[in-house]
Amino acid sequence: MDRLDAMRTFVTVVAEGSFTRAAERLALSPQLVSKYVSQLEEHLGVRLLNRTTRRLHLTEAGAAYRQRAEQVLAEIDDMESELGELQGQARGRLRISAPVSFAIRHLAPLINDFQRAHPAVDIDLQLNDRKVDIVEEGFDIALRIGRLKSSSLIARRIAPVRLVLCASPGYLAAHGTPEHPRELAGHRFLRYRYMEESQEPLLKWLPRSGGGGRAGGELTSNNGDVLVEAAVGGAGIALQPTFLCGDAIRQGRLAIVLPEHEPESLGLYAVYAHRQLLASKVRHFVDFLEGYFGDPPYWDRF
Repeated sequence: MDRLDAMRTFVTVVAEGSFTRAAERLALSPQLVSKYVSQLEEHLGVRLLNRTTRRLHLTEAGAAYRQRAEQVLAEIDDMESELGELQGQARGRLRISAPVSFAIRHLAPLINDFQRAHPAVDIDLQLNDRKVDIVEEGFDIALRIGRLKSSSLIARRIAPVRLVLCASPGYLAAHGTPEHPRELAGHRFLRYRYMEESQEPLLKWLPRSGGGGRAGGELTSNNGDVLVEAAVGGAGIALQPTFLCGDAIRQGRLAIVLPEHEPESLGLYAVYAHRQLLASKVRHFVDFLEGYFGDPPYWDRF
């Protein structure tokens, strides 16, 4: 048994919560993954996982071992990356978590350019609009949009993210263009499920969720692209980031509503765990991000 392979397999099983998903991530068979974990437990003389037909549960010893194993593996990965950098090249697998719509529109071409510059870096990009636990789920870096709260993680601001109220010219012609935030109460609002409306003063004027406003027809979605397309189709007014609605604004398919009341900008952040030795693949990627989008970002040039 290779102890490092067994250690990495165990950490992956815990992160994925399943032998099958861990096997897929490691490109191994589920049988070999199970064998590695069993051999590790036999070598250590202690049970690390309690297995049931539906779930895996860490034992007390397993939780302690996992914490130390993650530190050891991170240091090994960082050391190898640093040695690679001494030879002039970032290398290794880089696991990234990013918001769905932003990644599809803006991250895919960036990754192509990054890998041309750093061909020894393998990218594992996972798209999810929820806030992932970077350490628990084994990510090297997460891209997050919002106003970040203090935490033990390191966050570097990559770009501003503007929010604008927008609607189609046809909708505004039919229902009127608000001249003051109080007039928003009479309009259909297209809600983004993950937006903290209490943090946006402009939204206090909107009809409450479930009320629909006088115009009725409320739409709520957990995907911004859906809401932008609904707004383009005349379904109502949306509050969306310009990295999603900027093209439609440039093309005249959407118009900005109440531009003088534009909310305070959010930020696009690269978030990663604090380590004494930051892997060169992470450092290179964050540096690449900072120089890629421009100031102002290209999606705001309309």
